[in-house]
Amino acid sequence: MTLTGSGSAYDPPADAVPRHSPAPSRVREHGPARRLNRPVALVTGASSGIGAATARRFAMDGWQLLLSGRDRSRLERTASGTSAVVLPADLAAAGGPRLLAQSALHTTGRIDVLIAGAGIGWAGPFAAMPHTDIDRVLALDLNATLHLVREVLPSMIAARRGRVVLFGSMAGCVGVREEAVYSAAKAGLAVFAEALRQELRGTGVGVTFVVAGPVDTAFHARRGRPDDRPRPRRISPGSVAGVVWEAVHEGRDEVFIPDWLTLPARARALAPGLYRRLLNRFG
Repeated sequence: MTLTGSGSAYDPPADAVPRHSPAPSRVREHGPARRLNRPVALVTGASSGIGAATARRFAMDGWQLLLSGRDRSRLERTASGTSAVVLPADLAAAGGPRLLAQSALHTTGRIDVLIAGAGIGWAGPFAAMPHTDIDRVLALDLNATLHLVREVLPSMIAARRGRVVLFGSMAGCVGVREEAVYSAAKAGLAVFAEALRQELRGTGVGVTFVVAGPVDTAFHARRGRPDDRPRPRRISPGSVAGVVWEAVHEGRDEVFIPDWLTLPARARALAPGLYRRLLNRFG
């Protein structure tokens, strides 16, 4: 069993990166000078996969981007040709979310959208999962995300505008065998998104929760076991990025990619016995 970084979110670093977020003076810009009269998006997990594709989609519409991940060189590839600012950070490190939020707000003065894409996976029997891996999956997929939202949210509330984008998984909706901790983390994010959305009513700040099917990234291979199931078909990161952009633009609370992914969760709620029989057969 292997714990690895997600190709769509939290890649292992290719170069040495400190166990803390860099001070604002170390950030690097790409392309023309920033125009702070345009909206700002902070994207974590921006080194590749969904995070990188989402960053590029927002850049197409003139957003100022703040890109975060552990791998500076990959972040700079994502930033190439844009005015993005690269903010390498280890969100699982103590104080990582706070330092990233401080650097981001110092750099641009505001964050209009937080796209929290950092995450890792682990596959294998729960009874064989090392305790350190349990802690690390929960630390990044759940705890670090909550702490980063907590750091960014006050500035959004003060401005009376903003949106938080969180990424769930079908594993968090229905539970997937041999992905027990990952399922738990994503289920926690789903409930957190709903609770936070209700809490923020009337503040001008919204929450979008995104649940995508298998995406064509290195996520499954890097978690220690590839996903070789022929169905459902894999989705391109660009397709997910397009839906995320539309959801933010339209202020949508929840999106499933593709739409039919709402069915398993409904089946589990309405007919749990039938759902479990199907799950036992098809996994």
